[in-house]
Amino acid sequence: MRALACLAALALGLICGHAFAADEDAPNRKPVKAIGDARLSVGGRGMLPLYLSRDWSLPQPAISRAIIVLHGRLRNADEYYISANNAQAAAGDDGKASLMIVPQFLAEIDIEAYKLPQDMLRWSLEGWEGGDAALAPNPVSSFEALDAILAKLSERRVFPNLKQVVVAGHSGGGQVVQRYAIAGKGEAALLRQHIDIRYVVANPSSYAYFSAERPMPKIAASCPGYDNWKYGMGDRPPYLADATPAALEQRYVEREVIYLLGTLDTNPKHSALDKSCMAEAQGPYRYARGHAYVDAMAKRDHGTPSHRVWDVAGVGHDGDKMLTSKCGLAALFDIPGCGAER
Repeated sequence: MRALACLAALALGLICGHAFAADEDAPNRKPVKAIGDARLSVGGRGMLPLYLSRDWSLPQPAISRAIIVLHGRLRNADEYYISANNAQAAAGDDGKASLMIVPQFLAEIDIEAYKLPQDMLRWSLEGWEGGDAALAPNPVSSFEALDAILAKLSERRVFPNLKQVVVAGHSGGGQVVQRYAIAGKGEAALLRQHIDIRYVVANPSSYAYFSAERPMPKIAASCPGYDNWKYGMGDRPPYLADATPAALEQRYVEREVIYLLGTLDTNPKHSALDKSCMAEAQGPYRYARGHAYVDAMAKRDHGTPSHRVWDVAGVGHDGDKMLTSKCGLAALFDIPGCGAER
């Protein structure tokens, strides 16, 4: 029965009940060009590759801030690590006390291409973006992998002076950050150690809504699955199944979230824009979708007391320019000078 449901879902632009982006079916089906050189055990159930700017197997008393930068659908953590280092360099002295972390969510094709050990975690090509379970070696949610990173950062014997963690992502990585800000459970370990956490969502193609209403209701009306995860609260993966939508929303609005939106990210035909009907129901392009989502959240009963939206003037869909802009540096490193809040 489950297999038949999946076949039916594929015909409607869904994957086993979960909605996925129509543009996510080409470049990400090739092996990645590089594998992160560091490793993290996720609860003893599998290994996660990642890039680290410092060796966290040793005490790091000089580190007061950790910044996690998430790659997008291409799984190209090596390129995102370069962007993370560019942002750190642009921060000057404010960046020197920061640890840059870029995890990598691999697929089976990557394991095969590099003949990686069988204990290396691997996900479906799209499922990791929304917190689905790994295909092997154990059904570990990609969000559990992020939880494991936050747990590592909460170890005071390694990070005695850590004060803040930032989870950031641009484009596809921004989609992951927005969903993890809703679903993530790893924050508790940091808060027990009085470590603050912030989520930075930059130019994603889509957002997870808490209601069935959409900015483009006519598109939504003719789009089966438009309100399923990762676009809405329907048919959520197991990692999120133990919480109601209301509880998830309450958790989300209480978290510190900054939306970075490039004012020139306005191309409705951009090659990497999610053009599925699920995403089109949220607006014509990324800049419009971002502001529509923030406006929709502001009208909800809970409000958004911990959320801010900053326009990044003159920047389109460019991760380096977004993260190294004045607003990007303010969001990542608390450097003054943004002044673009709406």
